[in-house]
Amino acid sequence: MLLGGSWYAREMHPRLIDHVGIAVRNLDESVPFYRDVLGLTLLEVEEVPDQGVRTAVFAAGDNRIELLEPTAATSPIARFLERRGEGIHHLALRVEDVAGSLAELEAGACRLIDETPRSGAGHASIAFVHPQSTHGVLLELCSR
Repeated sequence: MLLGGSWYAREMHPRLIDHVGIAVRNLDESVPFYRDVLGLTLLEVEEVPDQGVRTAVFAAGDNRIELLEPTAATSPIARFLERRGEGIHHLALRVEDVAGSLAELEAGACRLIDETPRSGAGHASIAFVHPQSTHGVLLELCSR
């Protein structure tokens, strides 16, 4: 991606930070901190079988915090926890069109994890962009 170069995000225009994803080993142990200590409102708990995770989503003003617990030892969250331990896993930006945004990023030579959108928590359409293209941040694009 070139800043000031010949390519820039013409159509993507993220509307807002949709959520920050945080990898945790155990939702039941983690939820009370965010709910009771920080006073955030728990919006939903959901299992996403095809991603091997269970999520707890909290309202944080106009944004969300999404806790991610692995449900399978082979899930990306389980692997993340093995390598890095609990902590921030990804930043999600809300876009109008995930497929169009992926095409635009790919045209700008970004390395994609997902070449097509897939279903995520909360009935969102999601796709991930590789951290090698985003200066070390796992970036999720989502539309609701």
